[in-house]
Amino acid sequence: MGWIIAIIVGGVAGWLASLVMARDASMGIFWNIIVGIVGALIGNFLAGALFGIEGSIQSFNLTGFIIAIVGAIVLLAIANLVQRGRVR
Repeated sequence: MGWIIAIIVGGVAGWLASLVMARDASMGIFWNIIVGIVGALIGNFLAGALFGIEGSIQSFNLTGFIIAIVGAIVLLAIANLVQRGRVR
């Protein structure tokens, strides 16, 4: 059941991050899910290393969801930097 929750939360987090970074038109649902899950991994790593916060998207909680969104935004900012040479 944890993987189903991770896919749903990752998809929503990726979608919200793509809206924030103005990339929603260029991404489909599959890439929203991938960006959300990878962003959650990045967010959990950064939150754990910098602040000692542990969040998880396998069991839905608000902390894990916010960390997933922030991680997905960081991932999209890095992708914008690589693709366009600037962060939007």
